[in-house]
Amino acid sequence: MQHDEAPRLEPSNSDSSDTQGDVLAPLVDDAIVLTGPTASGKSDVAIELAQKIDGEILSLDSVAVYRGMDIGSAKPSPDDQLRVVHHLIDVVDPDEEYSVACYLQSAREIVRDLKQRGKRAIFVGGTPMFLKGVLRGFDPGPPADWDFRKAVEDDVKQHGAEALRQRLRQVDPVAAHRIGPNDVRRMTRALEVARWAGQPLTHRQSQFDRARAAKDCSVFAMKVPRAELHARINQRVETMFQSGIVDEVRGLLDRYQSLSRTAAQGVGYRELIEYVRDGGDLDRIKEEIAAHTRQLARRQETWFRSFTEIRPIDAAEVIDATALAEKIAAQVG
Repeated sequence: MQHDEAPRLEPSNSDSSDTQGDVLAPLVDDAIVLTGPTASGKSDVAIELAQKIDGEILSLDSVAVYRGMDIGSAKPSPDDQLRVVHHLIDVVDPDEEYSVACYLQSAREIVRDLKQRGKRAIFVGGTPMFLKGVLRGFDPGPPADWDFRKAVEDDVKQHGAEALRQRLRQVDPVAAHRIGPNDVRRMTRALEVARWAGQPLTHRQSQFDRARAAKDCSVFAMKVPRAELHARINQRVETMFQSGIVDEVRGLLDRYQSLSRTAAQGVGYRELIEYVRDGGDLDRIKEEIAAHTRQLARRQETWFRSFTEIRPIDAAEVIDATALAEKIAAQVG
């Protein structure tokens, strides 16, 4: 499945035309973007679209970047990768961290190369922070301060998330208003950036509020009725288990002993890592993964609605990937 942020940052190799100070500029002007909640059918439509418009696919999935994490990320099959070139999958080993900044730096080089070769770049996936970086650009900010994060985590355990929210309100009231009351991860990051930069995170990120109209972009989101999406999620989880995801996780732990913080938080992986290490009721674990995936899908849908760049694409109960690809191709020219 997916995860929305990775903590470690790497130095940029991009030239000055691609950055604004330390900020990574948006990529949406030179690309098509197809997003949507997990299990909405994006991948099949993207493959059809790429074949129609002579494009190549850039994965927009923060778990698919990891080698060996194939089943839980619904990574494109070898046959699909023969049909259309896919980029930004199998980039690093799962015991390494991989950040939004790393992703965008690599994506920028790929988009530039595709443009020079006369190919269309098609971003496909649903990781929210990767998507936001492609659409609005990204300010990497400071690297993670794990000692600070651990101290905040201990405070939250002792005093609760509301105390953390009050602390953030004193430092960055705008961020405290925007971030959900139980989103400890984002509140912690906002405090971390303010502590490092000496100014609120929202001051640094104000440039990312510059929205564009959907008519000026080629950004599409699959829209699937809620009941149908839940049915697809349940079926995907069932297929994951039939395909051997438990053995995949066992193999990863045998080879790497432990996964990176980012890789270990992917939905489907974090539950099974705990199961492989500590045991438990596998049927209960399967139900948990399905429930957590449905929650992820709801968060993704909420996130997508916040972007003016996105045009919804209605997907019927039985997705006709060819027809949807033709519909999108007609709108991108």
